[in-house]
Amino acid sequence: MDVKSVLPSIPEWFAGKNILITGATGFMGKVLVEKLLRDCPDVAQLYLLIRPKRGVEPAQRREDYINHFIFENVRKSDAKQMQKIKTVKGDVSLECLGIDAADRTQLIANVDVVFHCAANVRFDQPLKDAVNLNTLGTNRVLKLAEEMTRLKVFVHVSTAYCQCNEDVLEERGYSAPHSPLGIAKMTQLLDDEVLSMITPKLLKGLPNTYAYTKALTEDLVSSYDNRIPIVITRPSIVTAAWKEPYPGWVEGMNGPTGLMIGAARGVVRSMHCNPDLPSDVVPVDTAINAIVAAAWERGLNETKKIQYVNITLPQEKQLTWGESVEKGKEFFYKNPLCFSLWYPAGSIKSNYFHHIFCVIFFHYLPAYFIDALLVLLRKKPFLVQVQKRVSQGLKVLQYYTTRNWVFKNDNMMQLHRRMNQRDRERFNFNVDEINWDDYIGNYILGARHFLLKEKPETLPSARKLLRKLYLLDKFVHIMFYVLIIWMFYSYWDTILYSFEAMFDVSQNYFSQRGKTARNAH
Repeated sequence: MDVKSVLPSIPEWFAGKNILITGATGFMGKVLVEKLLRDCPDVAQLYLLIRPKRGVEPAQRREDYINHFIFENVRKSDAKQMQKIKTVKGDVSLECLGIDAADRTQLIANVDVVFHCAANVRFDQPLKDAVNLNTLGTNRVLKLAEEMTRLKVFVHVSTAYCQCNEDVLEERGYSAPHSPLGIAKMTQLLDDEVLSMITPKLLKGLPNTYAYTKALTEDLVSSYDNRIPIVITRPSIVTAAWKEPYPGWVEGMNGPTGLMIGAARGVVRSMHCNPDLPSDVVPVDTAINAIVAAAWERGLNETKKIQYVNITLPQEKQLTWGESVEKGKEFFYKNPLCFSLWYPAGSIKSNYFHHIFCVIFFHYLPAYFIDALLVLLRKKPFLVQVQKRVSQGLKVLQYYTTRNWVFKNDNMMQLHRRMNQRDRERFNFNVDEINWDDYIGNYILGARHFLLKEKPETLPSARKLLRKLYLLDKFVHIMFYVLIIWMFYSYWDTILYSFEAMFDVSQNYFSQRGKTARNAH
């Protein structure tokens, strides 16, 4: 008998279950909520842990949340599904999650599945803040989950880059560089200045506090192995949607998205990168489909043993960074942005010193020149500050674009094989089916539409602007070379004299060295 035929499907397994989701208001969290409501229509309740923000209470945030356009397909098919969203006022950065006694009692009694997606994804976060949210925040959720009487699975969403010092990341647990709770205690005792001084030593080669706290957190989660059923999922770099909820849908300017828009605006002219390395990206809907499937499989497994799933694409299925950049430029030339500071003709540099040269001459010098003009025109300068933020972002990203990791994903591929055909279609994470040309094209259109709010009817005027910027860019290049030729022509005698003087000095030096050597013998 085919085992698949006797296993409940993913929607059948989730039917009647109450689910707690942290980080539901984030990019991945929204896609997870939408997916569960649309393709697991018989779920009982979705409890979303939401904190007050800018004076807006969770009840009001819920109204804004359920009216978000990402849920449009759900509202059209069955508007009653949105009533299953329940908000719980809380914050993972607070003790006991900041949840009141009544809500805590309700969650403990009712929740079957926990998706812990909340994390601070800023790479430049101070260690104390990163530990409090990523490590202690997870511990607070784990303590709550340990009390849940109906818990079937705890899904921890980590990252494939949690062990950057490893060349090969297997689907298994790794020991943290330090005691997670010990580090947490230390960050509470020491002041910010001391923590800032010792942070580089604590990281031990890890690129940032995000990677470090993710490594700590995985070790912490694994310590609950015999207490609650756990699966740790590790997506790689998460990018725009492949198909769902809308092709190209993206939210936020983190990672490749911010770099792509910066390059399209002509602000990013150079990036230090190895063009031959694979760009380890995974579309957000692919990642969420795999996470939901991993929860299903772990829920069916009655053993206490923790499971790990690396949600990554095999290197042979990935575009290289060089291919990604070239395809991105090709599509942005066809679908340019309405506002650009310069013609988007930047490129990646494999040589670090070449990159630094280009940053000085094509990032900072134009920025200082334009800001000086703005000051003369009695307008507020801004471009130097923009370039400083760009340089900081590039510095963070170049760690990942100049190194190669091998991510083992056998568990992910076996998970896909264990699903029935219908589930494979509804919760598709088969990377073989991705057409990268279509994906990048939709990604760029999605960035224009969803992030920058640029409608399709703006494309004709954007293309006219691009042509003007192209002519201006060529004019500046011609003027630059004319200036170089003029300088050589005007100062040729001086340049020639300088070379002759250097030659004479060198000749005299080596001649003197030769005489000294002969006299010594």
